[in-house]
Amino acid sequence: MTTPADPPSRWLDDFHAGEVFEFGDEAVTAEEIVAFASRFDPQPFHLDAAAGARTHFGGLVASGWHTASLMMRMLVQHFIPRASSLGSPGIDELRWLRPVRPGDRLRARLTVIEVKPSRSKPDRGVLHQRTEVLNQHGETVMTCLGMGMYLRAPQR
Repeated sequence: MTTPADPPSRWLDDFHAGEVFEFGDEAVTAEEIVAFASRFDPQPFHLDAAAGARTHFGGLVASGWHTASLMMRMLVQHFIPRASSLGSPGIDELRWLRPVRPGDRLRARLTVIEVKPSRSKPDRGVLHQRTEVLNQHGETVMTCLGMGMYLRAPQR
């Protein structure tokens, strides 16, 4: 397991299937949960602790989309190489496994599944990855199978 020392300097060719990266430390607050939900996912258990207490969640919980957004911020801050990133064609799977609650601290674990150079555009390729979001107890709260497009290393 490694922590990227200098994410902006990595290219598609610098990643290898089986590599695991861990990074991030995002604190989740009740205020952020309610603010996000008010704008993007206004369900009662995301907006009000008392309403959440009357559900199977037993209290206020973050929207899964909020958790996904926190994962994305961690990826941008700690993993995605700025010089070589070309965005993403999407994700194949997203699962919310446990509720995220006020006071939780989240981190990400990314495993490289496949590094696939493009046949039609030899200057780039796609990195397939599994990203897990874990809370402070090491419990997986979300998983995502996704991909990112990256430039290949310039001629060295």
